Amino acid sequence: GPKAYEQCAGFLRIKGGEEPLDSTSVHPESYEGARKILKKAGFTKNSIAGGALGLGLVYRDTKGEAARLGIGEITLKDIVKELEKPGLDPRDELPKPVLRSDILEMSDLSEGMVLKGTVRNIVDFGAFVDIGVHEDGLVHISQICKARIKHPLDKLHVGDVVDVRILSVDPAKKRISLSMIME
Repeated sequence: GPKAYEQCAGFLRIKGGEEPLDSTSVHPESYEGARKILKKAGFTKNSIAGGALGLGLVYRDTKGEAARLGIGEITLKDIVKELEKPGLDPRDELPKPVLRSDILEMSDLSEGMVLKGTVRNIVDFGAFVDIGVHEDGLVHISQICKARIKHPLDKLHVGDVVDVRILSVDPAKKRISLSMIME
């Protein structure tokens, strides 16, 4: 119903529709603010079809400008970012996945091997890293860096691509111990 539409509308892109803002990630609730931003910069909503608009130069004082336009500062920044590169897929800015065709099973791994992996989960005692086999490896908090840290989030975030060294592989328990400390 209407509530489901309201919640998903910000994730839909409608190309070539009557409302040019529908082709952007600007949420319909923010269209009025987007129109004000475009008008102040000398554009119309139909200018979006032409691509990048260069609004960053117009909106340097985001706090003051947001107050003048009657919208939140974060909303202003989000709208300007989207209108500067309309339709940009945010995944394009992320690092590409690390794919290796020579390592597919735990039996392909050996101690001392250095691999690239992607941090999949962070817990109090360490981080789980996807290195391309069925089981994620664990980098214990003591193996994240040489310095003592209070929590893995001090150094890592989910999605980070990291270099890891294999400390041990236990196929029976399906455990892979990793280190980010390279010696």
